[in-house]
Amino acid sequence: MARFGINPKNTLGISIPFLRSFAKKIGENHALSLQLWKSGFHEARILAAFIDDPKKVTVAQMDAWVKDFDSWDVCDQVTCFLFDRSPFAYAKAAQWSSRSEEYVKRAGFSLMAGLAWHDKTAADAKFSPFFRCIEHQAGDGRNFVKKAISWALRHLGKRNPALGRRAVQTAIKLVQSQSPAARWVANDALREFRAKGIGESPQSNADH
Repeated sequence: MARFGINPKNTLGISIPFLRSFAKKIGENHALSLQLWKSGFHEARILAAFIDDPKKVTVAQMDAWVKDFDSWDVCDQVTCFLFDRSPFAYAKAAQWSSRSEEYVKRAGFSLMAGLAWHDKTAADAKFSPFFRCIEHQAGDGRNFVKKAISWALRHLGKRNPALGRRAVQTAIKLVQSQSPAARWVANDALREFRAKGIGESPQSNADH
């Protein structure tokens, strides 16, 4: 786990599939979720995200939990399978993306990816601010941050053709940056966009 950048402290070695199956047996339980989080155990915190009720998640809880993130997998499971279903998700994604702490900033972009992935009914306008966040923060060269920024950009691009074109435009702009990290984010996203034909006009698709 340490080899993959996962903090081995207070880690039991329980697999994600087992935790998902166990969570289904438990069902939603906000009070138990809070207790599991306080235990400090790696897998207990992931399980907490799986069983919590997003309607009962508060801003105070989100701000407290994000400060406890010490591993990318806990960060991503919490943001993409709990926080992204909170009514505060869009505001927190933008807010956290500008923070200096590595895992808080990652949480902001992981949350953007989760929203683009899971919020099927949201209007495109709700995602527009995320492109500005990506442009402003893409120069952060920390590994777990730049990978999350690329992840957010790629999920935004895959959401629909209009956002796909916006994502490609953003990536092309970042390619011209003086920052190696920003160029890495751009090229990482553009590889996937080109492979999947994202950002192409209907006419160019017809020509193919």
